[in-house]
Parts: sequence; structure tokens; C-alpha cells
Amino acid sequence: MTTVALYARVSTKDKGQSMENQLPELRRFAQAHGYTIYKEYVEHESGGTGKRSEFQVLFADAHQRRFDTVLFWSLDRFSREGALPTLQYLNQLQGWGVGYKSLTEQYLDSVGLFQDAIISLLATLAKQERIRLSERTKAGMAPRRAEGVRMGPPAKSAAVIAQLQELKKGGLSNYAISKRLGLSASTVAKYLVA
Repeated sequence: MTTVALYARVSTKDKGQSMENQLPELRRFAQAHGYTIYKEYVEHESGGTGKRSEFQVLFADAHQRRFDTVLFWSLDRFSREGALPTLQYLNQLQGWGVGYKSLTEQYLDSVGLFQDAIISLLATLAKQERIRLSERTKAGMAPRRAEGVRMGPPAKSAAVIAQLQELKKGGLSNYAISKRLGLSASTVAKYLVA
């Protein structure tokens, strides 16, 4: 017998959404399909972050395999963080052997006919989201660079660079040098190559 977790969410900004129109339908669906309801995870918070109390408990329980499938009203009730984080949540569930199903979006079902197509589409959207974020970051940094503002961490002093080189000549690995000087391994590598 399949055990499901019901996830319902509304925020104060939602118009026309309430627990009263999500939970009864989720329960009805579970009952009609002979599912056992493990628990109802209900919250009144924005879906713009994964730092929602019930969402976190849901994932902790999913990791423990306390249920087989997460049933939610729609993807925007599950998460509004964007394509990449949402895809990561769905992949994480599947990695733990837990499925997911949207009540109102029949194509969004981890065991459905269109699973591979939907995951592929979400992955493509997530990739585009990463590209747009990178472009926005670069565009935001360009005016600062034009003003002569140096971006990134401050440069290391000549004394620190000389110390790095001496330690390297002494036979220490980049990792050992980084630990001794309290620098990241990538910083050590950067200055030893230069």
C-alpha cells in the first residue's frame, strides 16, 4: 500500500488559495486511490524560500523514507523559488526513493508518462535561470569596474606571496600551505602559479 505525505501551503499574499480548497481535495484524492496518509504538512508562509518549517520537516521525513510519495496541490504551492531549486528538490526526493505528484498538474508525476519530458523541461529552465543570474551579476558589476573598483577579494601582500613561495620551495603541498597560512587552497594555487 502506498503511503503519502500531503503538503499544503498558502501565504498571506495568495488570493483565492486557502487550506480549505487544498487539503480536502488532497485527502479525497488519496482516499480515492487507496493511499494511506502518513502526515499533513501545512504552512502559511511564502514559497520563495526553502527555509519553511514544515517544508524542512517534510524533507527530513522523506530522507527517512517515512512515506512513498509527496502529494501537493500544484508546483507553485510546493515551491516558488524558481526552476533550479525546485528541480533540485524533486531530484532530492527521487534520490531518496520518494515520488511526487501534483494534484492539479497531471503531467507532474514522478511515475507518470511524461516524467522524463517534464524533468528535462525543468532542467532546461533551471539552466536558463543560471545563465540569466550570471548575466545579471556581470551587468551589475560592469559599472563598478568602469569606475575603477576592484572586484573580488583583496590582493595578498608581497610578504604573504614570498611566504607562500618559501613554503612551496620547502616541499609543502598547496593544501599544507593553505592550512598553515589560513588561506584557501585556491588562493595558494593562484599565487603560486602567477
